[in-house]
Amino acid sequence: MADLSVLKQLLIVLTATIAIVFLFQKLRLPAIVGFLLAGVIMGPNGLRWIRGLEEVETLAEIGVVLLLFTIGLEFSLGKIFSSRRYVLWAGGLQILLTSLVVLVASLLLGYPPEVGIFYGFLVSLSSTAIVLRIYSDRGEIDAPQGRLAAGILLLQDLCIVPMMLLVPVLGQSGRVSYPLVGWALLKAVVLLVLIVLAARTLLPRLLRQVALLRNRELFILFVILLCLGTAWLTSESGLSLALGAFIAGLVISESEFSHQIVADILPLRDSFSGIFFISIGMLLDLHFLAEQAFASFGTFILIVGVKSAVLFVVFWLLYRSVRLGVVLAFSLAQIGEFSFILARAGRDHGLLTAASEQTFLAASILSMMATPFLILWAHRVAFGLEAVVRRPPGLQSPEQEEETASSITGHVIVVGYGLNGQNLTRVLREVGIPYSILEMDPDLVRQAKEAGEPIFFGDGTRPEVLRKIGIEQARVFVIAISDPVATAHVVSQARRLRADLYLVVRTRYVAEIDRLYRLGASQVIPEEFETSVEIFARVLQQYHIPRNVITLQVDLIRKEHYRTLRGLHLQGRRLDELSQFLVGTTTDTFLIMEGSPAVGKSLERIELRFRSGVTVISVVREGKSIHNPGVDFLLAIGDILVLLGSHKELDQAMQILSPPGRGEESA
Repeated sequence: MADLSVLKQLLIVLTATIAIVFLFQKLRLPAIVGFLLAGVIMGPNGLRWIRGLEEVETLAEIGVVLLLFTIGLEFSLGKIFSSRRYVLWAGGLQILLTSLVVLVASLLLGYPPEVGIFYGFLVSLSSTAIVLRIYSDRGEIDAPQGRLAAGILLLQDLCIVPMMLLVPVLGQSGRVSYPLVGWALLKAVVLLVLIVLAARTLLPRLLRQVALLRNRELFILFVILLCLGTAWLTSESGLSLALGAFIAGLVISESEFSHQIVADILPLRDSFSGIFFISIGMLLDLHFLAEQAFASFGTFILIVGVKSAVLFVVFWLLYRSVRLGVVLAFSLAQIGEFSFILARAGRDHGLLTAASEQTFLAASILSMMATPFLILWAHRVAFGLEAVVRRPPGLQSPEQEEETASSITGHVIVVGYGLNGQNLTRVLREVGIPYSILEMDPDLVRQAKEAGEPIFFGDGTRPEVLRKIGIEQARVFVIAISDPVATAHVVSQARRLRADLYLVVRTRYVAEIDRLYRLGASQVIPEEFETSVEIFARVLQQYHIPRNVITLQVDLIRKEHYRTLRGLHLQGRRLDELSQFLVGTTTDTFLIMEGSPAVGKSLERIELRFRSGVTVISVVREGKSIHNPGVDFLLAIGDILVLLGSHKELDQAMQILSPPGRGEESA
């Protein structure tokens, strides 16, 4: 009889995966944390629901291959090379400084240099899956910290290539051979060059040919073949399966089919990646953790402390923002998925002992579980620290600071120079209204200054910065940033400094509307609802509802803070007023086009009043108005009819006058 033990273990793991995803979704916590915890509980060192790890580790290998393949897919090589220099500087400094600090600490503790370098590699990497998922759930993925974190994580994921190539060199007994280290790094560079060449030439052509067959099953099978095949080839070359999968994802990310591939592979990725994280939790020995609790927790505190300190220093130096430094320090303080893969390679090459691996594993799992809470506390700690550190971050271009604060009055302050901020300032410039811009992205500030914009570098959550930008003399204050936490804080600070200032706030999230009004916003513009307003306004125009009535409806919705669109009710009196407008008689215009049934016919012959109830009160021909035309008046192409009637009658008249098979066109 066939051995069904593998099926039994798989059923246990899949049942746990479904339950964990459901529970942690309700708790609004990352499912990855639950997977790790479930692995610890039901593994051979916990409740022993699963006694052998061989089968689970095999599934976990497939899971990590698919996980890293999709991570590679979601990162574009083009974005890497076009990344802003501050992101590259921040990422490079973080990896270098973290590795150096860990190396020095390892040498002081008596470890060999190669082991210290390897430990530095392990600690310098953070979790892409956890951080980006939390930022996405919190609505901060497009905030400065979200964009910077994504850039840093991308750079860290790319650095796994030279790190994996260096592991066999570091694992050699005796002193490290610097020629071998240089050779390994050279191989890494050559490998990356080959990846770029393949991304631009070979694989996109193959994918295009397969896609032309229009067979979805064949397309998915070919993608899986590329993923597993590349992973197998790198494994045969002495590297890891996971590294090959990541390389395959990077290569395919350059093709136009990458989004479709992500959509097709995502269900498989999510299922098997859960098994991967569960298997990581199973590796933790609870008996060892109980015996070495002090060492494990000490290592956890040391890892989080070192990474947080390095990240804070790096971002404070580059961005001069205490808040941004604290938030990113807390967000990226955990150990990443690639660190587990790197640790396995280090174990195979003698860089990790069994005891040190368990200590690192325990500290890593603790750091991942702590990440949601660290990110939750980050803003509170950051604002508290800013209140203590009173020295304000200076605005760039000191020669213009005094001018901004004193000579400009009645201007508009725009916080955030993204797409909305740029569109607003373009209009303000065209109509001659003075303005000043506050932005935290140094590259954007530099580019805008080169274009002659009155832009300054600074954090709008700081009252000192708002004073320097001229809030005391401003007339309108516009907040157009994508960070919901920072937006609320800027509104609060601006209202505290100026009780009479007109505050306009853009938000992407419906839940923020009432809170922003309570904090003192004069007008909150939710992007989702403004899109809805534009859609229904255009629909009403097609039904010939007068523009003043549409404007009234829009004004009612905005004055009621979008209560109607949020499922709430408008005041009855206002709805009654609106209904009276809607049922009343109004006017509209219609352009007689070629093909219209009315061309060459008299008003009497087309019987417009009899058939629709509409009265033609005027006709505009060649720029001249003919009032009250007679029943024998002949209509011609280009005539503009001025019609009087109810909305229903006007709509019926438009259908009568329109060319067959074509929509009517109002003048």
